[in-house]
Amino acid sequence: MKVIRNVQLDLARFRLRVLVASLMVLVCFGLVVTRLFYLQVVRHDDLRAQAENNRTAIVPMVPNRGLILDRNGIVLATNYSAYTLEITPSKVPNLAQTMDDLAQILEVTPRDRRRFKKLREEGKNFESIPLRSRLTDQEVARFAAQRYRFPGVDIKARLFRSYPYGELASHVIGYIGRINTAEKETLDESDDAANYRGTEYIGKLGVEQSFETQLHGITGVDAMETSAGGRATRRLSSQPSTPGDTVKLAIDIKLQKLIEDMFGERRGALVALDPKTGEVLAFVSKPTFDPNLFVEGIDQESWQGLNESIDKPLLNRALRGTYPPGSTYKPFMALAALTTGKRSASMQMNDPGFFMFGGHRFGSPENERGGIMDMHRAIVESSNAYFYSLANELGVDTMHDFMKPLGFGQLTGIDIHGEVRGVLPSTDWKRNYYKRPEQQRWYAGETISLGIGQGYNSFTMLQLAQATAIVANNGIKHPPQLVLATQDASTRANVPVAPAPAENLGFKREHVDTIRRAMVGVTQEGTSRRVFAGAPYLSGGKTGTAQAVSLGKNEKYNAARMEERQRDHALYIAFAPADDPKIALAVIVENAGFGSTSAAPIARRAFDYWLLGQYPNDADLALVRKGQASAPVGQPLLAADVPWSRGSEAAVPVAAQTAASPLAASIPIQ
Repeated sequence: MKVIRNVQLDLARFRLRVLVASLMVLVCFGLVVTRLFYLQVVRHDDLRAQAENNRTAIVPMVPNRGLILDRNGIVLATNYSAYTLEITPSKVPNLAQTMDDLAQILEVTPRDRRRFKKLREEGKNFESIPLRSRLTDQEVARFAAQRYRFPGVDIKARLFRSYPYGELASHVIGYIGRINTAEKETLDESDDAANYRGTEYIGKLGVEQSFETQLHGITGVDAMETSAGGRATRRLSSQPSTPGDTVKLAIDIKLQKLIEDMFGERRGALVALDPKTGEVLAFVSKPTFDPNLFVEGIDQESWQGLNESIDKPLLNRALRGTYPPGSTYKPFMALAALTTGKRSASMQMNDPGFFMFGGHRFGSPENERGGIMDMHRAIVESSNAYFYSLANELGVDTMHDFMKPLGFGQLTGIDIHGEVRGVLPSTDWKRNYYKRPEQQRWYAGETISLGIGQGYNSFTMLQLAQATAIVANNGIKHPPQLVLATQDASTRANVPVAPAPAENLGFKREHVDTIRRAMVGVTQEGTSRRVFAGAPYLSGGKTGTAQAVSLGKNEKYNAARMEERQRDHALYIAFAPADDPKIALAVIVENAGFGSTSAAPIARRAFDYWLLGQYPNDADLALVRKGQASAPVGQPLLAADVPWSRGSEAAVPVAAQTAASPLAASIPIQ
C-alpha cells in the first residue's frame, strides 16, 4: 500500500515537472515570437534602414560657389579646380616625420608648413588639412607611386576661389576662408546645417560674407554602395548639387581701379553713389590687401604682416573708419539753419577771422579772408566764424536732430556687414557714453567746434557720401546698395535685388537749391576752383580739413613740425553734373592736409571718367598720387583705350577665366 502511494506521489511530481517544463518552453517560445514580431514588424523600417546604411554611404557633393561680377559683367571672383595634398593628423603616427618624408618627393616650403600649423590650430585633429595645393600632374603621379608609405595622406581634387585682380576692391569683394571651430558650431546649430555638410570654406568678409547663402549653392549627395571594409563599390543614386548664384555688384570696377590708383601709397577712403538710386559706384579703402592670400589658409607670417601693420590694410575705412568731417559739414549746417529758421540765406555777419565764446578764441586754420558773410559766401570761402556762431545758435541737440535723418552717426543700411555708426553728439549721447558724472555734463563751449565738423563729430565716408547724395537729389534719401542682382545658376534667370524704399526728408526745394548753388560756387570761385578749371560740366563740392589730433590751447598747427600721422586729413564732398547729378561722392586722404590739394583732384578725375569717359595720363596721375595736382594736365586719355587691368588677369588661371566668361556675358546691366 505504501509502495502504491509512493508511485502515485512520484507520478504526480513528474507530471508537475512536465507541466512546469512545458510552461517554461511555452514562455520561452512566446518570448522568441514576441521578439521576432518586435524585430520584424515593429522595428522593420528602422532595422532595414540600419542595414542599408551599413551597405551604403552618403557622400555630400559641395556645390560650385557663385561668381561675383561688377556692373558691366567683369568677373571679380571665380573658381578653378586643382589637386591638393592633404593630411588627416589623427591618422598619422608621426606628423613631423611624415612631412619630412613628403618633402623628399614633393616640394614643401616653410610657408606651407606654417600655414598647415595655423589651420591645424583652428580646426580639429580628425579633419583633413591641406599641406600643398595646386599640385602638377607630375607631382600627383610621384605621390601616387608611393602612397602606400603615407597613411592618412591623400590627394584631393578641390575647387579653389580666385580673385583675378588681386588687391583691387578687396574690401568690397571680401574673401573666403576655412571654417573655424566657432563658425562650425554656429553652422551646426543653424537651420542650414545640412546644406553645409562637406563644406570647408565660407565667406569671411565683404560680399563673400554678406551674400554667403546665395553664393554657396545647394549641396548634393551621392549614395554609394560600400564593401565590408568601407570601400565604395558602386553609385546607387545621385542628387547633383546646385551651384551658387552669380552676384552682380553696382560697383564699376574700372572706376574703382582708377580711384585706387590715384591714392597711390596714401591712406584713405572714397565712396561714390548714384544719388537717384543709391547704387554704390565705387567703394574704396586704401591700403588694400590680396584676398587670394586667404583662399588656401593664410600663413602666420603673412597674417601678422597684415594684422600688425601700422597702415591697417584689413580695416575697411569706407565702412568702418570714422573721421571728423571738417568743413565738409558746413553745407549741412547751413541747410539746418534754413530748415529750422535760425538763419536766412541773406542774413549777414562780420567774420574777423575768429569767434570769441566764453573767453576762448576759436580760430580759423584755413586763414580765411574774413569780412561780411552771407550764407553763400560763408560756404564758398569756408568761413569758420560764420559756422561757429551758427552752432552756438542752434545748440547741440537741434544739430543732432537735424543731422540724424541725413544719416550722420546712423547705420545707412548698406547691404554688407560690418558698418559702424560713428558719433553724432548730443547731450543724451554724452550722458550715456561717459561714466563719471562730471564727464556727463555738456558744456556750451563744446558746441562751437561742432559747427565746423570738429569736436565729437565722427562719421564714415559712407555716411558723408549718402548725405551729399541726399542734397544732390533734392532731399530724397536712398539707402546705399552694393548688389544689383543675382543670377540663378540653374535657370540663368536674373533676379534684381529690390532696393530699399526711398525716403523724402521734406526739405524745401528753395533751401536745397541755396545749398547746391553755394556748393557750385565752391568749384567756380571758391576753394576748389583751380581743380575744376576747364571742366565742361558744372559740379558742386566742398573742401574740408579735419584735425587728426587735438592741439593745445595756445598751440598753432604746423604740418612741417608734426609727425606724418598727426597731420590734418584732407576731405572733399561733391556731386555732378550740378543741374542733374549722376554721381555724388565723399573722399578722405588721411594726414594729407588741405582738401583742395589732395582730395578734390581725385574727385575731379573720377567725375571726368564717369561723365566724359576720360582717363588721366601718366604724368597727371603721378601728380595726383603725390598730392600736387589741380586741374588735369596734358591730354586726357579715352577710358575705353586704357588697359585698366594692367596685366592683373594673370592672377587667375586661364581655365578659370574662360569658364567664367560666358556666364559673365549673359548678365545684362539692369
